[in-house]
Amino acid sequence: MGSTTDSPKAFSYFKQQQQTFKPPLLANENAFLGDIASSAKNSPDKPVSCGLYRLEKGTPLVYEYTYDEMKIILEGHFDISDETGNKVHAEKGDVFYFPKGSKITFTTEDYGLAFYTGQRAEGSG
Repeated sequence: MGSTTDSPKAFSYFKQQQQTFKPPLLANENAFLGDIASSAKNSPDKPVSCGLYRLEKGTPLVYEYTYDEMKIILEGHFDISDETGNKVHAEKGDVFYFPKGSKITFTTEDYGLAFYTGQRAEGSG
């Protein structure tokens, strides 16, 4: 946990982010992603960043991961597939692990909102 000479570390609090944070446009006209927090300052060699991903009906997003990521679906629905033939109709409460190197296609018939954590620096998603 740390030695007694380590100074105390405060946690960070991001009130009501699921309801109030508007992720910026990532791709196409309908894919939005924004980091809320990152460990890059404290762990520059192995940073972890997290935030919200929103996809609205329209152009599918095809994304090739250059880092490991996990997602939990918070609202709406996604249809998620990969190059191996896996296909899932994802809904609230579903959790995914996307390994580095995977190529994932996200689509939706309405919208989907997910919280993600990725092993990458802030803003490099």
